[in-house]
Amino acid sequence: MRELAVSLYLIAIKMVFQLFKILPLQKKVVFVASFPENNLFIYRELKASTDWKPVFLCHPRTVDAFKETGETALLFETGNAWQEVKGIYHLATARRVIVDNYYGFLSAVKFKQSVKRIQIWHAAGAIKQFGLMDPSNKLRSPNAMGRFKSVYQNFQQIVVGSDFMADIFTQAFGTPTGGFLPTGIPRTDFFYDPALMEAAKESFYQRFPDLKTKKIILYAPTFRHNEGREGKFPLDINLMRERLGDGYALVLRLHPKVRGSSTTTLDFLGFAFDGQAFPDINSLLPVTDILISDYSSIPMEFSLLERQMIFYPYDLEDYQKNTGLWEDYLEAMPGPVVFSTEGLIDAILTNEVDLAQIRRFKEKWNMYSKGHSSSSFVEAFIGEENH
Repeated sequence: MRELAVSLYLIAIKMVFQLFKILPLQKKVVFVASFPENNLFIYRELKASTDWKPVFLCHPRTVDAFKETGETALLFETGNAWQEVKGIYHLATARRVIVDNYYGFLSAVKFKQSVKRIQIWHAAGAIKQFGLMDPSNKLRSPNAMGRFKSVYQNFQQIVVGSDFMADIFTQAFGTPTGGFLPTGIPRTDFFYDPALMEAAKESFYQRFPDLKTKKIILYAPTFRHNEGREGKFPLDINLMRERLGDGYALVLRLHPKVRGSSTTTLDFLGFAFDGQAFPDINSLLPVTDILISDYSSIPMEFSLLERQMIFYPYDLEDYQKNTGLWEDYLEAMPGPVVFSTEGLIDAILTNEVDLAQIRRFKEKWNMYSKGHSSSSFVEAFIGEENH
C-alpha cells in the first residue's frame, strides 16, 4: 500500500511538472532544503554578488529560518497541495536547482536540458553509511531501489569538501568520476569569519553568563530511535558533575524527542544545560572546549578549530551491524574512543590531545573548505550567466 501511495504521488508530481514545464525558464535559483546552514550561506553570497531570484522549498522544521530572509519560502513534500503546486511551478521554471538531501520527486521529473541542478548535501563528511550502501536496503522492494537510483542520477554534480567524501558519494550515489564540484562546504565558511565566530560566542554567553569561566563540554550524539526511553539515556550526568566539579559545564545538544524524555529532565545543579535553543550546531562550536560525539558529522567541522574530541560509541557493535560505517571506527577517529561515562570522565581529566592526528583528520575531510566555499560555489554554479 505504501508503494502504491508513493507511485500515485509521483505520478501527480510528474503531471503537474510537465504542465508548468511549457513555461519559459526564469533567472531563478530554487533551493529544496531540509537543513538551513549550507543553503543560507549560499543564499547570502547569491544576494551579494548576483541578481538571481531565490526561492526556498522547505521542510517544516526549517521554513521559519528561510522566511526570515524575506524571500519566497514554501512548504514542500508535506501534503499541502496548494504549496506543493506552487513549489512544482518554481521547480519547472528555474534555471538553477539546489537540493541538500534525498528527495523522491527527483525520480518523477525531467528538467529541461539547460537547467543546472546540484546536490550540496547537509554535512561536511560521513561516518555512517547511506544511499546505495545503506544496510537497510536489503529490506526494500525493487521498485524502491529503482526510484532511489533515479533520484541519484538526477544530481548533475555534488559539492564536496574533500576527495575522501567524493569517494563516499561515488559508492553511495553511484556518482561517476567528474561529477563533483570541489568548492568546499559552504557552511564551513563560518569558521574562517572572526565576526561570525565572535557573535556566536556573545549569543551563547548572553544566554549562559555563568559559564564564561568554565570549560564547555558539548555532547552532540547521533539520534537513535530508542534513545531517551526506558531509562536508556547513555550519560550519568550526576556522576560527571561529581567527578568534574565546578570547572566544567556540559551542554547537551540532543534531538528534541530525546530532550523531552524523562531521562533528560534531571536536576543538573548548574552543571548541564540544554543547547537546543541554538538551532545551528555550528553556533555552539566556538565556545566548545571538548566535543563528545559518536557517528555524527560534527567532528569534521569541529576539527577546523583543532580542539579536543572524545568519541562515545557505546553501541558500536549494534550500530555497525544495523546502520553500517564507512571506516574502521577505532582507527579513524581523531581522539580517544570510550564506552562508559567513567571512560569519558577519565579522558576529560587526562586531557591528552594529539594535534597532529586532529590536523590529519581536518585535512582528510576539509581539503577544499578554506573559508571561501560559498563564493566559489556561486561563481561555479551561476557562472557566466551571471554576466
